[in-house]
Amino acid sequence: MITKGVVVRVPAKVNLQLSVGPLGDDGFHEVVSVFQAISIFDDISVRHAPEGEGITLTASGPTSIGVPVDSSNLAFKAAEIMITRYGTSKDLNIHLKKEIPVAGGMAGGSADAAGVIVAIDALFALNLSRDDMEGIASELGSDVPFAIAGGIAVGRGHGDELTPALSRGTYHWVVAMAGSGLSTPAVYKECDRLREGLDIARPATSDALLQALRAADARAVGDCMTNDLQAAACSLRPTLRLVLDVGEEYGALGGLVSGSGPTVVFLVEDEERALDLTVALSASGVVAGVMRAFGPVHGARVIETL
Repeated sequence: MITKGVVVRVPAKVNLQLSVGPLGDDGFHEVVSVFQAISIFDDISVRHAPEGEGITLTASGPTSIGVPVDSSNLAFKAAEIMITRYGTSKDLNIHLKKEIPVAGGMAGGSADAAGVIVAIDALFALNLSRDDMEGIASELGSDVPFAIAGGIAVGRGHGDELTPALSRGTYHWVVAMAGSGLSTPAVYKECDRLREGLDIARPATSDALLQALRAADARAVGDCMTNDLQAAACSLRPTLRLVLDVGEEYGALGGLVSGSGPTVVFLVEDEERALDLTVALSASGVVAGVMRAFGPVHGARVIETL
């Protein structure tokens, strides 16, 4: 039977730690991040298209509003790279079924690009290794390789040099979504402004956090969660502080802005506490939506052959 297409499921990420170094001469910041993949997913469908149609991109789902469906989308760029590098058909229909918040600091765009890489590998039986796919992913952005890897990992450099982290246990999350996104470059620029004149050290992995993950100590993980971009995100979007206050009031083990924001994530003790906090956030009037999730979960993987 000829394979007409494949569907790949790819997870969102949260940053348990995001440490940002000073602005480098190359215009980038060295970062250290501890990622966890969580159970909020986009499903990426890649199908053969009629000859001469080229790449077409569509999107649907609860978080698809505002998603570009042209060559500016990372998923489109991922397809172009794979086609050029491996000489596959140039005629592909790509559909993004989105659940991951857009411009929310959870790597939704990066996840979609990772999904396209895995889908094209499967569709054309390229048999690429995970290392090969992560190498291609690193050309597209710092969060793309982790969307392929999944689980828990430490990212260094620009966040794309990944090392798996030892971890046990399941972690329960409540994800509070804002009504509109934040620009990652704008958040980094604000971070630089807030830190102007300060002596910023090179970022380093939190040993306490890694020990807490190895021990499956969710309370200690919550205590160790940090994000150097949080102050900048809150400066640009002051209502984020109100969201963080709700989580603290309802006993979250830890809460922080995810990545460059404006999504706020809370680590809670169990599913019952997750439900309580979900209700409280929904009633607070300071968030646009709330989701519950758990982690860690697998990275991008094929879930259906069409």
